[in-house]
Amino acid sequence: MMMRRLWNWKLGLAIVAVLALVVPVALAQGGMGQGKGMQGKGMPKYDPATETTLKGMIEEVKEQECQMCRMGTTGTHLMVKSDSETMEIHLGPTSFLNEKKFSFAKGDQIEVVGSKVKFNGGDAVIAREVKKGDQTLTLRNAQGIPQWARGGRSRN
Repeated sequence: MMMRRLWNWKLGLAIVAVLALVVPVALAQGGMGQGKGMQGKGMPKYDPATETTLKGMIEEVKEQECQMCRMGTTGTHLMVKSDSETMEIHLGPTSFLNEKKFSFAKGDQIEVVGSKVKFNGGDAVIAREVKKGDQTLTLRNAQGIPQWARGGRSRN
């Protein structure tokens, strides 16, 4: 009987230890209690119903912490001027673009297909596909699931 209690106590302690390690990591990555998107509260998600096509010239390339990617990830964002407006384009993790050997520079003419969203009080586009010259970079599938997401569980 004593051996059984000791074993139950050790099992309980092991479960608590695992939870103490896993829960903070999952919360830091936005993986618990925030739906499928892995975004923080209020982060826009890709919506196929708001998909638009934008053609224009890149005015600025920004690499910054990406609130829409994952916590602590550097993302690539473009400021693109079309005939009617200048729009911020959220591409995705810079590491994914580097892996695909795809780069952008000020002055590049591009065509973006993506979901138009409200972000930080203004309009933005979460890119699904970007064409530059004869090259096409696919960032997300038609439902907006990122190509860099493991198993297609992450959205945006």
